[in-house]
Amino acid sequence: MTTALIADDEPHLRAHLRELLAEVWPELRVVAECENGLQAAERIAALAPDVAFLDIKMPGLTGLEVAQGIEGTTRVVFVTAYDSYAVQAFERAAVDYLLKPTSAERLARAVARVQAALAQPRDDGALAALLAQLTQAQGATKPTPLRWIRASRGDTTYQIAVEEVLYFQSDDKYTLVITREGEHLIRTSLAELAQQLPPEQFWQVHRSTVVGVAHVASTRREGDRMTLHVKGHERPLAVSRAYQHLFKQM
Repeated sequence: MTTALIADDEPHLRAHLRELLAEVWPELRVVAECENGLQAAERIAALAPDVAFLDIKMPGLTGLEVAQGIEGTTRVVFVTAYDSYAVQAFERAAVDYLLKPTSAERLARAVARVQAALAQPRDDGALAALLAQLTQAQGATKPTPLRWIRASRGDTTYQIAVEEVLYFQSDDKYTLVITREGEHLIRTSLAELAQQLPPEQFWQVHRSTVVGVAHVASTRREGDRMTLHVKGHERPLAVSRAYQHLFKQM
């Protein structure tokens, strides 16, 4: 039986979508409903549903960030209330979108596309390109790339050059700034910070991790999973499937 997850911070829209799915895809089993992005990411990792219907704008993590962190073969259908640029982008890609509130007729077309996609291998490169396009569109005008970051460790605040950062990692309400000297904290979210970093120097490799490319020492693949090591740091970092294509030359 095909399984699905629905994530939307509005309960009545989750219920509306669940009822329409029961009508147009009665064989589908909804295994989880989530009210924010963090919950959706955790449930997708635990349950590995065949398809996830993700609202683009959610608290905690956006639907785009949730999709970027998917490790398995879960297909994604995004849900949006007003993002016309997203509509145009998805029409050119091998994934689907739904405008809220959706109709049974439109949902039936999305279901047909999902069923066809489930019969094919997931194209992580195409998904990553699409997510990058949408994330950039969300950002409107990008600020000047950061050169310095003021981050704290204990009672001391440090001025850190961005090129010295090994990687950034989200941690609850903070973002960890990892350098050779240790861990520092900033209050800026990883999603907001990523928009301000020089894209040629920093790559997002997981929904919770952005690495300094110059500090990547090696990558290791075990089946469908990939990890990377940064110079001067022992702990391996997970690379989501949507970003593994970045390291094909390494």
